[in-house]
Amino acid sequence: MDFVVALAKYEKLEHEVKARKEDIGRDLFCDNPRVFCDIVEIDAKPVGFALYYYTYSTFRGRHGIWLEDLFIDLKVRGLGAGKALMAHLAKRCKKEGLARFEWWVLDWNKPSIDFYQSLGAVLQDEWSVCRIDGEALNKLASNNI
Repeated sequence: MDFVVALAKYEKLEHEVKARKEDIGRDLFCDNPRVFCDIVEIDAKPVGFALYYYTYSTFRGRHGIWLEDLFIDLKVRGLGAGKALMAHLAKRCKKEGLARFEWWVLDWNKPSIDFYQSLGAVLQDEWSVCRIDGEALNKLASNNI
């Protein structure tokens, strides 16, 4: 949970964090998890995490991995921990025959954009993110539109 809060602070979204340690633990350690987390360590000390889940592409007819969150402690950035997590997930994609490895990056986050592009990522600028939550989600779910 400390990494989640640190990520939110870095992204200037700390006010958005509503999850509790118990929420994340429930979803990661249940009988049928739909979200997964890998921790990277330096000298046996956790320094970052990658939280991901599986997606599906109808165009490719195959699953992929969606990286929901990646965070490396600011004190150890540049030592290869982030690259190790990204390479680990890419290897998982190859091993499992997955078609894609995708994620979002905030458009102002130049250090992360540069890092991802150094790994070979291509920004998909032609797509826009859509979201329904809160009252709009309740309204749509009740079909009162």
